[in-house]
Amino acid sequence: MTQKIFQFSLIISLLINFISCQKETTPIKQVDKKAVIDSALTVFEKKLLKNQIDSIFKKYNFNGSVAVFRDSTELYRKNQGFSDFNTKTKIDSNTIFAIGSVSKQFTAVLTLLQMEQGKLNVDDKVSKYINDFQNKDYENITIHQLLNHTSGLNTFGGKLQFKSGTDFFYSNDGFNALGKIIEKVSGKSYDENAIELFKKIGMYHSSTGTLFEGKNFAGAYLGDGKVFEKIQNMPKRLGSKDIGIPAGGILSTIDDLHTWNNALYNGKILNSETLRKLETQTAERHHPIFGKMGYGYGIMMNIGKPASFFHSGYVKGSPSLNIFYPETKTSVIILSNIADEEKGKNLIFKPHIEIKKITDAIENAMAEMRKDSTKVLVKI
Repeated sequence: MTQKIFQFSLIISLLINFISCQKETTPIKQVDKKAVIDSALTVFEKKLLKNQIDSIFKKYNFNGSVAVFRDSTELYRKNQGFSDFNTKTKIDSNTIFAIGSVSKQFTAVLTLLQMEQGKLNVDDKVSKYINDFQNKDYENITIHQLLNHTSGLNTFGGKLQFKSGTDFFYSNDGFNALGKIIEKVSGKSYDENAIELFKKIGMYHSSTGTLFEGKNFAGAYLGDGKVFEKIQNMPKRLGSKDIGIPAGGILSTIDDLHTWNNALYNGKILNSETLRKLETQTAERHHPIFGKMGYGYGIMMNIGKPASFFHSGYVKGSPSLNIFYPETKTSVIILSNIADEEKGKNLIFKPHIEIKKITDAIENAMAEMRKDSTKVLVKI
């Protein structure tokens, strides 16, 4: 990929020289130099993404959907495989997937929306809202600590992993507790709050596992596509105590998650001050698959370049990854509905890891190319 980027840098240089030469003539129409270069960069990026991500589909026989958008422009999209392996129903742009822990950013936003309405403060103790936290071990846990997994909570009712606020431990039960707080202060169920949010921003194909009654849902499977086992009672099982809707029970599509990313990070859901709370790194996570990263409220973030907000998700048979690069407003969304658990999660998420490495590298390279082209244009 590095060689391809180098070759295109030469093409851009030639293009800039060509534009420069136009100044020596009397053009009939003024050339928008920046637009020409931006267009050329976009064309190159589309070809690069297609070449690189298509190879991942082929290498892993990936069953699922992948799309890349810059703001409203689609740079890449590919659907492959089946949403139903028994009927051989093909995945398409309308296919609805279980997104696992990608759901946590929705719970974080719903919590912050209640804060904006003055119904809670993130520094409040959870015991103010949930009676089960009114004990010696849990009484000092705050909403902030649930949002960034620094409460020390693992499974509710168990001993804390550490003194609250002193370390990081990923807790699904912590986010399910946030769901209870949302219900307490809003007077409505978590599902009702989620559906209202989806409708407000135009996520018309998204739902919660407990409320979903539509079509196009991708059943979840364990196996390799040749030998497979369907996960039963999906998506209703996402509402069980073992998972929980606030922690991992939302269903969505490629296009709805693209809509979500644009609305959230462009400040159309939360006000600017609240959004900064969500995006600010307040903890550090050592992810078993994706490595060292920062953690905000329900989102992970790169340490170093390129700047990105992301979250992976997994419920049985459904690995997912949602990435947003704020500097270019680029979304990368990877959804699937089959996983070979016998190979371990590192291999289950191998396509996701490799695609993220590709898009991270392209983001860095394209940023440098745009910077270089801007410098040259100033001189023309």
